[in-house]
Amino acid sequence: MARPRGKILLIEGKRSDHPSFFSGLTRKGFDVESVGTGKLASERLQTSLPDVVLVDAASMRTSGKRICQSIRADAPGVPILLVVDADYDHMERLDADVVLAQPFTLQKLLNRMRPLLPTDDQNLLKVGPIHLDVEHRWARCQERQAQLTPRLVMLLRALMERPGEVIERTDLFRVVWETEYTGDTRTLDVHVSWLRQALEEDARHPRYLKTVRGVGYRLDVEPKKRK
Repeated sequence: MARPRGKILLIEGKRSDHPSFFSGLTRKGFDVESVGTGKLASERLQTSLPDVVLVDAASMRTSGKRICQSIRADAPGVPILLVVDADYDHMERLDADVVLAQPFTLQKLLNRMRPLLPTDDQNLLKVGPIHLDVEHRWARCQERQAQLTPRLVMLLRALMERPGEVIERTDLFRVVWETEYTGDTRTLDVHVSWLRQALEEDARHPRYLKTVRGVGYRLDVEPKKRK
């Protein structure tokens, strides 16, 4: 018997005009437990912790804010994926790791859920708010998530392995393109620009991927302090 891809606690209401995620996730190999209210979810979290809590607030005609706050109090380490109606207030602060607005496909739900699930630590790099799954080629920073090309994975990995350090352009060309030739500097600049578009909230004024003029680039994230 195949091992489940992950354990999901699904909180959703019963609406005839709103399809359930239960059957789709079950078909994809997830171990799904469904409850109808936030209160029942809190009770369930007292005895068993899932890998992800999926809150379908759209099916309950609510923002899901209070449910997410309750889950955070009961199980602070469990990630939350919140589904809301298309017209929800984007300025409202919702206590969830990922917020998905209807409509969307099951595949998009899976893509956004994947970074929240347990993975092989050997293939997952974490530096500050940036997560990189080398095997599946996705990266996440805060609420932003993107699928990356193999070259972009190599570039981001090179920067993440030396956080806070200025990495010279020649070193990046050597690692990512396996060449000593740096005549075509625009190639590197374009790839850094693509990474910024994927991860930065404002690509024109990057917070993390900084240019050190005349030298190279730096991932402006504090490295972990050794104990």
